[in-house]
Amino acid sequence: MTRAEKQLASHILRHYPVALLGSVTQLAKAAEVSSPTVVRLAQKMGFGGYPGLQAAVKEELEARLESPLAKHDRWAEAAPEAHILNRFADAVLSNLQATLKQIDHAEFDAIARLLADPNRKVFATGGRITMAMAEYFVTHMKVIRPEVELLAPVSNAWPPALIEMRRGDVLLAFDIRRYENNVLQLVEMAAEQGAEVVLITDPWVSPAATHARYRLSAQVEVPSAWDSTVAIQVLVETLMAAVQSLTWEQTAARMKRLEELYARARFFRGRKG
Repeated sequence: MTRAEKQLASHILRHYPVALLGSVTQLAKAAEVSSPTVVRLAQKMGFGGYPGLQAAVKEELEARLESPLAKHDRWAEAAPEAHILNRFADAVLSNLQATLKQIDHAEFDAIARLLADPNRKVFATGGRITMAMAEYFVTHMKVIRPEVELLAPVSNAWPPALIEMRRGDVLLAFDIRRYENNVLQLVEMAAEQGAEVVLITDPWVSPAATHARYRLSAQVEVPSAWDSTVAIQVLVETLMAAVQSLTWEQTAARMKRLEELYARARFFRGRKG
């Protein structure tokens, strides 16, 4: 770069991205260089000219505004920058972005088709913390389709469940660090039975992955002594939405009948008046 171009580049970096939102003349005047210097620098950067550079910056800004991190700033602006709310939310949203970026859509769709297949029974299990994810999954999936069962983490409950597991049935297992021996053992035994194992784990990958046909990895690190399961829950809820979409005709009839039973049992509180 020439001296003038370096001066212009320094000005842009100090005032990015606002410096690039005005005209060539405005930028040149603010940076105390000539208008041809602005054009030459844009060309050297590979944009063909200033309009190309400006268009790239605007696209970047649009992407930022659509980012969950940008949305987070609006609702958390009342908290100081260093407050735990901000730091924790930033970490969770970064986890979610990183998780979604690395998911193979074809693999995700294949998992959804497995879970939606009426000829396959679905089982779910997890560890000390992730068992809550398995329970959440089973509670909702029982509304969406029949033949869904939760496998308790205690080993004496496995034999009766495993004996009912047919070749081609699906085991959805959750296991994040510190990986648990009972989850590994159950997954291994289910695979030996011929089950299709789907594992939801973390970036470091549970040893149970050795026996899994499909694996989804979620980012879990946050500023806490415990890992976060937010990204895992998003994967679970999205999988349930995908299965519901694939089975909607049967699911709608099932939900209608279930609502009739709830109403008859007066399970939910109705409106007053």
